[in-house]
Order: sequence, then C-alpha cells, then structure tokens
Amino acid sequence: MTTETTTATTATATVEVLSGGRWVSVCAADELVPGRGVAALLPDGRQIAVFLDRTGAAYAIGNRDPFTGAYVLSRGLLGSAGGSAFVASPLLKQRFDLRTGRCLDDDDAARAVPVYPARRQPVAAPLAS
Repeated sequence: MTTETTTATTATATVEVLSGGRWVSVCAADELVPGRGVAALLPDGRQIAVFLDRTGAAYAIGNRDPFTGAYVLSRGLLGSAGGSAFVASPLLKQRFDLRTGRCLDDDDAARAVPVYPARRQPVAAPLAS
C-alpha cells in the first residue's frame, strides 16, 4: 500500500491584468517562470500573453502574432534591447516591446500588439484563528 502526501502551498503574490476597468487575477506569480510566458483568457474572451522578467516585473500583451495571425506570443522568449524588455515571436522572430507593444523590427503601426497594464499583487495572509 502506498501513502501519498501532498503539501499545500500558499501563493504570496498574484499577477493581475487591468481589463474592463478592473484588475483581474491571472495566476499566482510563483507559477510563472521568469523569462517565459503563459497564455491566459480575459473575462471578455481576449487572449493575452503574460510574462515575468528576471527582476519580477509583470507584463501582459495580446497573444496574437500580427505577422502570422497565430496565438503564439506567450511561447516567445524575453530579451532586452536598448533598455526595453521585449518578447521575440517563436515563429518569425519579430520582437515586440512589452511596454508599448510596438514591433521593434517593423515600423508599421498595424504590426503592434495590444498592451495591458499588469502588476504583481501581494496576497493577504489569512488571519490566525
């Protein structure tokens, strides 16, 4: 007979995105790997890519690559150029500024992606009983 033990972990912070005028919790911050992204759905059905950089700063952009139409930006890798954090699309490698959504490799404004304000929000500790 095997006994299985599980350990409950308590998140210390969540990643939230501003959507529809209110902050929406996306996931626990410790579920994100710095430098990598995850895809998430907003309450209105829009798909976003959420990232934590190596300093712990949170970013959220539209997940749709405007060059291919594929929803893949969450699978891109983070980097920096000129002090600006970017994600490189995993398909054609265009880089998108995580603060502005602007494509760093094409000046056409139609090639930008939407940006959503994102933050790490501490989780309130449960009250001791």
